[in-house]
Amino acid sequence: QLQLVESGGGLVQPGGSLRLSCTASGITLDYYTIGWFRQAPGKEREGVSCISRTGVSSYYRGSVEGRFTISRDNAKNTVYLQMNSLEPEDAAVYYCAAQNKYATACSAYRNPYPYWGQGTQVTVSS
Repeated sequence: QLQLVESGGGLVQPGGSLRLSCTASGITLDYYTIGWFRQAPGKEREGVSCISRTGVSSYYRGSVEGRFTISRDNAKNTVYLQMNSLEPEDAAVYYCAAQNKYATACSAYRNPYPYWGQGTQVTVSS
């Protein structure tokens, strides 16, 4: 059974960095396109980044482009989200999600992702 577990969240000052990890079990991650989403209190869950299963294509939300980097290490069954120059507006619960096996197109929308982790909290505050 596919399971996704996020880790790496925490409290960081504005301008700081965090690296989130999304580790999969029950599957071979090579076959899955993975997305990162976030949800702040009172707001809709929004797509942040995505990396295709081949790693060839990726997507970044406009507000994080240039600050966040997504990568994958299929040997470790893990996808990372490196977040630099964090801003208070980045504070949210961050979720990773997987599309169906063999899907290749990144998406910023929730619909293509049937599998979700439990989330990790990111707090940006001085």
